[in-house]
Amino acid sequence: MTDENRMAITFDDFPEPIIAYGIEGGEPRITALNGAFESVFDGISAGMPVAAIFEQFRVVNPTDTESPIADLRRGDSVSIYLDGVGEGGPFFARTISSGRDTGYVVFTDLSACRDVVEGPAVDQVSSVISHDLRNPLDVAKAHLRAARETGADEHFDAVANAHDRMEQIIRDVLTITRDRTAVDPSADVSVETAARDAWESVDTERATLEVTDTLPTVTADADRLRRLFENLFRNSVEHGSTGSRPQAGDSVEHSSDVDDRPVGQEGEAQSKGGTIITVGALADGFYVVDDGPGIPPDDQRRVFEAGYSTRGDGTGLGLAIVDRIVAAHDWELTLTTAPNGGARFEIRF
Repeated sequence: MTDENRMAITFDDFPEPIIAYGIEGGEPRITALNGAFESVFDGISAGMPVAAIFEQFRVVNPTDTESPIADLRRGDSVSIYLDGVGEGGPFFARTISSGRDTGYVVFTDLSACRDVVEGPAVDQVSSVISHDLRNPLDVAKAHLRAARETGADEHFDAVANAHDRMEQIIRDVLTITRDRTAVDPSADVSVETAARDAWESVDTERATLEVTDTLPTVTADADRLRRLFENLFRNSVEHGSTGSRPQAGDSVEHSSDVDDRPVGQEGEAQSKGGTIITVGALADGFYVVDDGPGIPPDDQRRVFEAGYSTRGDGTGLGLAIVDRIVAAHDWELTLTTAPNGGARFEIRF
């Protein structure tokens, strides 16, 4: 849909349930709701707290660790999985801030998505959606904070791009996690371009990307290859900082390798508590390594299992998604231990 067509759709004509809200006395309250919302949700009217909507659901699973109401009070955008109300749903709700004290909440009925109805349990699918959405959501939040501090237009452009990325993920992540036909490896894709584009979609303030050698071009699904890098990078950032390094014997969901970079860089990066992530070429593919804590050999098989995580707040889905994308392309994925004890992910075509 073009921007022109989007602008032509009025609030009342919007096809999905949507409400407008405003902050009054620190409380997000509904200021308007469209006909689609009224046809789905009973007992909700303008003037009521937005919290009254979420209270109708038995399952409220936001993509961050705080309540949706706390995000609305701050003016943050967040995505929420909702289930357990009446005959409708489950729903995927997106909050969109339009100002310091105003915004919208859009509700998408996931039961209308064929892939959800015919696929595995909705709670598993929603967990995958939540995991992948965190990448652009983190970027949007970071730029929104910077925009408020500086007022620079480029930050708002970055937020808009992140929202576009979230829309794309919502449309296709339901199938990529389990359906080989969802992958369309029909284009010649630069591995380096995919890696650098993915880097811009992940909150990488605590990390540095290094690209070595001349990376290959491969016939692939460009969006899925970018998704692969996003999840590897995010996994490295979350687990690879020196401040999060486990003691000997502890395990984590992932990690890295530093044998392909100068020793001086390792000292500089680790002194700052950051992570260096390196993408390099193989004779028949590429590798991704970082200087994180490493994965014990006994856990190297399990990290690709959906749901396996050593973090209390982790979904254990990042590397499972990587594994599925590799398999859908008929590639090979190997996780090895680097000489320095980190982890090295090798993808061969």
